[in-house]
Amino acid sequence: MPESALLLDDFRVPRLLYGTAWTEDRTQALVALALQQGFRGIDTANQRRHYHEAAVGAAIATVVQQGLVSRGDLFLQSKFTFRLGQDHRLPYDSKAPTPVQVEQSLASSLEHLGVERLDSYLLHGPLQRVGLTKDDWAAWKAMEGIAESGRVRMIGVSNFTIEQLRHLVDGARIRPRFVQNRCYAARGWDGEVREFCCANGIIYQGFSLLTANQDVLARKQIIEMASRHHRTVAQIVFRFAIDVGTLPLTGTTDANHMRADLDVLDFRLEASEIDRIERLAAS
Repeated sequence: MPESALLLDDFRVPRLLYGTAWTEDRTQALVALALQQGFRGIDTANQRRHYHEAAVGAAIATVVQQGLVSRGDLFLQSKFTFRLGQDHRLPYDSKAPTPVQVEQSLASSLEHLGVERLDSYLLHGPLQRVGLTKDDWAAWKAMEGIAESGRVRMIGVSNFTIEQLRHLVDGARIRPRFVQNRCYAARGWDGEVREFCCANGIIYQGFSLLTANQDVLARKQIIEMASRHHRTVAQIVFRFAIDVGTLPLTGTTDANHMRADLDVLDFRLEASEIDRIERLAAS
């Protein structure tokens, strides 16, 4: 199996995902550009407040029509977002029970993306910062049913604390296959959650690896490491993420940066370098 993919339940998941949040009217052009540069994993959400999922689908349709990729080449991931995370442009009936909202949101995502099946479907954060509510459980149970129906290949969560993740894994009928969190160096690169994921067969997806860590990435140690490998600091960070078992997301809008991000698969860090980056925030 080439390093460009992870094998998960006999399904190939790309080693980097292209994230589509906060790009608004540029979404269609940027997703098409990312696919043209070589990305095959796309992350979106049915949350018009921060994503333009229909534009993601339009980009995919265009690139497929051009013959550059087929649906089978792609890993497509979307999310169900509770009302508190939405604006007025809801993909479901706000008065409907939570399981119905999940079903309606999924149906809308499938229509937006022009597909019959998603590869991954995430619960886009719990309703509160501590614990899981009855609506969190209702949403998860609905997602379990959707997974069993075959309309999504795998399910997971986003923006979960370690306590919430443990609670979910203990009570779920189908365990999450992915956890997607913002990854802060100052918090040990979310080490406790990553460790739990590794021990429980869950793939950790890290976002904001660059934007959330600007101070740490300006450190002399990382700059010297990048120089030694003839790479950029961003490439060092994404390579580090892969080496510690993280599936990184990037939302770059620059074609050169897109290619550079994918090029991290062409080199490796030494064990001592990985350890140094793990400990950067504490030094």
